[in-house]
Amino acid sequence: MNRALRAFVAFPTKPEEIARCISSITRKLDGRLAMTTWEQNDIAGRPLVAPIFEGITQNDILIADVTSLNFNVTYEIGYAIGIGKRAYLIKHNNISEEPDQVSRVGIFDTLGYESYRDSNQLHQKLSQPIDSTPIQISPILDSKAPMYILDTPVRTEGMNHILSRVKKARIKFRSFNPTEHSRLAASDAIQHVANSFGILIPLLPNNVKDSEIHNIRAAFIAGLSHGMEKPTLILQSGDLPVPLDVRDLVVSWRHHKEIDEHVEVLARDIFEALQAADNLELPETGLLASLSFGDPMAENEFQTLGSYFLETDQYQRTLRGEVNLVVGRKGTGKTALFSQVRDRIRRDRQNIVVDLKPEGYQLVKLKEEVLKFLSQGAKQHLVTAFWEYLLYLEVCYKVLEKDQEVHLRNHNLTEPYRELSASYFHESENSQGDFSERLQQLSDRISTSYSIQHGQIDNVQLTSGEVTSLVHRQDVTKLKTKLSHYLSFKANVCILFDNLDRGWSAHGLSVDDILIVRALIDASRKVQHYMQRDGHVFHCVIFLRNDVYQLLMDESADFGKETRTSLDWNDPDQLRELIRKRLASNEAVPDHLKFDQVWRQICISHIDGSESSQYLIERSLMRPRNLLRIIAHCRGSAVNLHHTQIEEEDIHKGLIGYSTDLLIDIDQELTDIDELAKELIYVFRREQSDFSKEELEILFELKQIPSSKVDRIIEFLLYYGFLGLRIGADDPEYIHDVGYDMKVMRTSIEKHANALSFVVNPAFWPALSINLGV
Repeated sequence: MNRALRAFVAFPTKPEEIARCISSITRKLDGRLAMTTWEQNDIAGRPLVAPIFEGITQNDILIADVTSLNFNVTYEIGYAIGIGKRAYLIKHNNISEEPDQVSRVGIFDTLGYESYRDSNQLHQKLSQPIDSTPIQISPILDSKAPMYILDTPVRTEGMNHILSRVKKARIKFRSFNPTEHSRLAASDAIQHVANSFGILIPLLPNNVKDSEIHNIRAAFIAGLSHGMEKPTLILQSGDLPVPLDVRDLVVSWRHHKEIDEHVEVLARDIFEALQAADNLELPETGLLASLSFGDPMAENEFQTLGSYFLETDQYQRTLRGEVNLVVGRKGTGKTALFSQVRDRIRRDRQNIVVDLKPEGYQLVKLKEEVLKFLSQGAKQHLVTAFWEYLLYLEVCYKVLEKDQEVHLRNHNLTEPYRELSASYFHESENSQGDFSERLQQLSDRISTSYSIQHGQIDNVQLTSGEVTSLVHRQDVTKLKTKLSHYLSFKANVCILFDNLDRGWSAHGLSVDDILIVRALIDASRKVQHYMQRDGHVFHCVIFLRNDVYQLLMDESADFGKETRTSLDWNDPDQLRELIRKRLASNEAVPDHLKFDQVWRQICISHIDGSESSQYLIERSLMRPRNLLRIIAHCRGSAVNLHHTQIEEEDIHKGLIGYSTDLLIDIDQELTDIDELAKELIYVFRREQSDFSKEELEILFELKQIPSSKVDRIIEFLLYYGFLGLRIGADDPEYIHDVGYDMKVMRTSIEKHANALSFVVNPAFWPALSINLGV
C-alpha cells in the first residue's frame, strides 16, 4: 500500500474563509494526502521560524494559499522551492483581492496555481493525485557577478547608500530592477538566486509607493536564498514591522554606518565562497613574506620595471608618437612611462632616442641676468631660439655618440658622420659631461654675451639678428642640413624631455618659468616639423606636472592645440592591474591569475564596509606611487607580526605610517604656496571630518591666514585631494572623481553653497586623529 503524500499547508489567517475551507477538508482526505497546518502563521510575538522550516523540510510538498498575498506564506513558498520541495499553490476565486496584485508581483502566475471557489471544490482538487516532483534547479555559480540584489521600485536614500556600499565593497552584482521589468518571473528569480554566491534584499516601509509588491517579491527571494543556504542580507530601516517568518533573520539600520557594517559581513561571506570555489594552488606558508611589490619610485627600479610595467593607452599613444605632451601629478608614473618608452624605442638599433632630464637650477642665471631685462616679445623669441638650438645640438650629440665606432665599419656613414661631426664641434664648445652640464654651459655663455652687449638696461628689444648672435656661434642652417642628411640612414628619432619642472612650486612659478616651458614646447614643435618635412620619423615628447600644464593653459589662449595625454588615474581597476602585474612578477604567483585570486590570498577581503583593495585605493589619492607605499606599510606590519595575510590591524597600522608621510608632503607643498601656510594642515588635528566654509575660515584664523588668501588655500587643498566636496548627504567627491578639473569643483561650490561641506580625505584621518564621532 502506497504511503499518503505528506503536505505542509501554509495560508494566511485572514480572510477567515480561507482558514475555514482548509481546516474543513483536512479530516476528509481519505489517506491520499496527510496535511499538517500551521494556523498561527500570522500571530505576532511567536518565534515560528524553526517549526516552519521543520514542517516544510519533513513533508513531501508544500501547499500554499496565495489568495491574499502574504509575506510569510510567500517566504515559505520560496523556502520550499529552495530546499527542493514541490510548491503546490491554490487560490480562492470568490474572495476579492487587491486588483491585479498577483499579476503585478509576477511570481505566482508564472509558477501556476489551482483555483477553487469553496471547500468542496478544494477537497476535490486535493483528492486528485498530486505530482510531488520539485522544480529542477541547475545552478551555475557566476563568479563575475556573484551578488544578486532585489532593487526597490523607488530609490530611497537608504537604497542609494546600499548600492554605494556594495560598489565600495567591489562586488559585481545582478539585480531585478522594477523600473525596467514590471514583473518578476519565478523562473528568473530562482535561477538568479541559484547562480549567486550571496543575496541582498532591502525591505520597504509601508508608506513608500509599491512597497507591498516589493516586499512580497522580497519574501520569495529571501525564502529561496535561505532554502539554498546562500549568504543572505535582509535589510530594513528602523523599527518597521518585521515579517514573522524572518524576524530573527532581518537586520535593522538607523544610520548609514550600520548599513556599511552589514554589507561588509555579507561581502566577506561572498568572498570566502569565491575563494573556496577558485581552488587555487598557491603556497600559503610564507607567501606574503616572500612577495615583492617593487619600489614606489620608478628611479629605483629601472632594471626590473619592464617585467611588470602596465602598458596603458597613454603609453601606447606616446610610443606611437601621437602626443607631444605627457602630463601627470607627482606619483602618477611619468618617470616610469618615460623610461619604458625610451627602452622600447631603443630596442631597434636603427632608432635614435634623445632622453633629456635636466634640473631646474641650470636656467637660473639665464633668468636672472637676461630675461628680466628683456621685453616680453624678446624673451619669447630668445628662449624659443635657445631651446631649438639646444635640441638640434643634443640630437647631433646622441647620433655622434651612438655611431662613434659604427661609422668606421659602415662606409655609407663615414663621410656623413665626419661632416656632421665637424659642424657639431664648430657649434658646441663642450661635448663632454651630461646634458645638465651642457645646458648650464650654453645658458652661461648666452648670459655672459648678453651682459657684455646690453648690460642691465630694462625692457630691451632684440632683433632676429641679435638673437641669433647671442644663441648661435654661426648660422645653424648648415648644422640642421647635415643632421637631416645623416638621419636619412636612421629609422625613428624620438626626443624625450623630462624634469624641467622638477622642484618647482606650482603656485610659486614666475612668469618667466611659464615662458621657458612654453618656449620649449614651441621649439620642439618647430624641430619636429622641420625634420618631418624632410621625410624623417621624428617626434618630441615633453613630460610635465599637471599643475604646471594647467598654468600654461591659463596663460596661453591657444595652448589647447597641443596633443597631450594625461597620466592622472581615475580607474581603480587599472591600479589593481598594476598591482597584479607586480605580484605576477614573483616566481610563486602564476601570471594567468586574476587580481582578486591573488589578493584574497594575501589580504583580508573587506574592512570597514569596503573591499580591502578599494579601501586602500581610495586612500592613495589615485596615485600608483602612493598605493605601493600603503601596501608596503601594511605588508611590513603583517610580516613583522608573522601573519600569513594582511589583517585588519595591519591595514590600520600601515595607514598610520603612510598617512604621516602624506601629511608631511602636503605641508611642504602648502608652504611653497605661502610661507604663512606653514604647518596650517595641522590645525585639522582632532577635528571632525566635515566642515562648512565658515568653519574652515575659523580654523585658518588660528594660523593668522588673511581672509584674502582663504579661497586660494582651499582650492589648493581641493586640487591636492586633501579636501573633497559633499553635497547634502551624498558621498564626497574628490578631484579624481571629476577628472581633475578644478572648474567642476568651483562650479559645485558656487551652485551648492548652502548645502555644501568640505570633507577631509580619509587618507589623512590617521595622521590627524580625525574625530569621526562628531
